[in-house]
Amino acid sequence: MPVWPGLLLLADSRLPAGGHAHSGGLEAAVTAGSVTGLDDLAIFLRGRLATAGLVSAGLAAAACQHATGSASGEPTRWPALIAEAAARTTSPAQRRSACAQGRALLRAGRAAWPGPVLDALAAAAVADGCYHPVVLGACASAAGGAPADAAMIAATASVTGPAAAAVRLLGLDPLAVHGLLAGLTSAVASVAWSAADAAATDDWAALPAAASPGLDLFAERHATEAVALFES
Repeated sequence: MPVWPGLLLLADSRLPAGGHAHSGGLEAAVTAGSVTGLDDLAIFLRGRLATAGLVSAGLAAAACQHATGSASGEPTRWPALIAEAAARTTSPAQRRSACAQGRALLRAGRAAWPGPVLDALAAAAVADGCYHPVVLGACASAAGGAPADAAMIAATASVTGPAAAAVRLLGLDPLAVHGLLAGLTSAVASVAWSAADAAATDDWAALPAAASPGLDLFAERHATEAVALFES
């Protein structure tokens, strides 16, 4: 299966979509003393991958599949998929964060891959929110990718973002952190494949819905901080 250059752009942290401003709950975990070093970071990343990462990957895969179908003339159902994303994001702070990231990514995606599919998503998102995994999946389709590609990018981002934040917050050795990420690649792939399989039908209610109360609490705590390096 070829890797389309557009997918590499979408997965690149230098894409002007604001991802660098979010730690995925890592900053709050550091503030709480739950993550103090590399070993704690490994536990945090595995937990985040199995919960938020799995949910994001499932939504991204479903959005990619729907975007590809709507590009072929199928009716669009973006509000329904956005509602599924909202139902899986119980923390108000995480909802705000997911929509902020989604809006930023959608602006970048429409500039990079202009077309009616992303325009239709933008129109739906005005009223219902612009959840990042949904936008990611639509952009992956616009960039020439398949649902499995979207799931892989989402699952990977669920750990690389917090890992990059950990280097800045804790002063960890970047080489050691990337060694940790390399050790997670098989787990990331497993999550992505599982999410893509779950999104293979149009039964969006059956998409992964793994909960992470710890991440929810970290998100709400972070929202009350007077000073923070990251937005989430």
